[in-house]
Amino acid sequence: MIKSFARYKNTGLRRFIRKHEKYAPLLFFMGGFAFDWMTLGRIDRLYDLFVLCSHMTLLSVTLYLFNRADDGVWKGTFLDRFEEYFPLAIQFFFGALSSAYIVYFSRSVSLSKTSFFFFILILLLVANEFLKQRISNKYLQFGVYSFLSFTFFSFIIPVFISQMDMRVFVFSGAASLMCTLALVTFIYFSSPSTRSEVRIIKLYALIALVYAIFYSFYFFRLIPPVPLALDCGLVAHHVEADNGKYRVTFETNDWYIFWRQHRLKYARQPDEPVYVYSAIFAPTNIEKTVMHRWNYFDPNLDEWVKVEDIGFDIQGGRTGGFRGYTFKNNVVDGEWKVEVMTEEELVIGVIDFEVVTGSDLAPHRLIKRIY
Repeated sequence: MIKSFARYKNTGLRRFIRKHEKYAPLLFFMGGFAFDWMTLGRIDRLYDLFVLCSHMTLLSVTLYLFNRADDGVWKGTFLDRFEEYFPLAIQFFFGALSSAYIVYFSRSVSLSKTSFFFFILILLLVANEFLKQRISNKYLQFGVYSFLSFTFFSFIIPVFISQMDMRVFVFSGAASLMCTLALVTFIYFSSPSTRSEVRIIKLYALIALVYAIFYSFYFFRLIPPVPLALDCGLVAHHVEADNGKYRVTFETNDWYIFWRQHRLKYARQPDEPVYVYSAIFAPTNIEKTVMHRWNYFDPNLDEWVKVEDIGFDIQGGRTGGFRGYTFKNNVVDGEWKVEVMTEEELVIGVIDFEVVTGSDLAPHRLIKRIY
């Protein structure tokens, strides 16, 4: 037994981790991020649901194991040999769960709706530098956990009940809060070392602050309506629906502009209508009313002016996203943006373009694509 444990202590993995101890937490955090980026696809796919539920469950279990390790309860047990890996496992699950939110929305044609969560991810990466010393800052540890718990429940519950609206979001947050408080309270009262490091009232206040920020961002429409996502958004010269397929004719960018399909400058002929096509991902069985909000930037007022809302229904389940389009005939030259949003006015994505009208203008790299 002693010889076996000695061999374990000298394994290549342990030697590598000890040699690169300074960077190991960051590597495990990024490993979790990369794992989800490469493997996750649809939030309603059985594999994705299993992975996300496994990440959240294992993170909760590992947090308990890690906090009880400081009490010495695992000494002499088989868990004793794995204590060194608990903080690294937490880093991995932090990275995996924080990346999941971005993975599902990375297909959007606009980063405006996910910029807040990219900012949160950056904060998590910064927090990683504080967490690497055995994740000793337990306020930060449970604060990050409460954020990830909220995002997890806001994804999972709408998928399971096939509904999404303000009530579902509030319910998801309440379910997450109860689970988070249950775990934190259980760890606090079962771990003497945790009680010596934190004040339970201060910890509860921190968790409440995280949830208050989430709800504030939702009600001020600063976060996207999970789990909907904009798969494709184009400004087009013509859109035609035929037997469930959409033929979209639009201008494309030069080859080096690879991150956007349509050209921002729209070369319009006089009296030509302007079309906007969108494909929205919605999990299976979710039905939702969405709309295109046409906005024009008025240079005289120096602000965006709402021109018209045109709505249509979506039903989830289609891999390529639910397709639809709207168009306008009386379009003046200038900057436009069409916000794809829910009936609660939560923005799914934004399609930007600039209209330039002239009989001598020719469309740039005009192509026709079937969706």
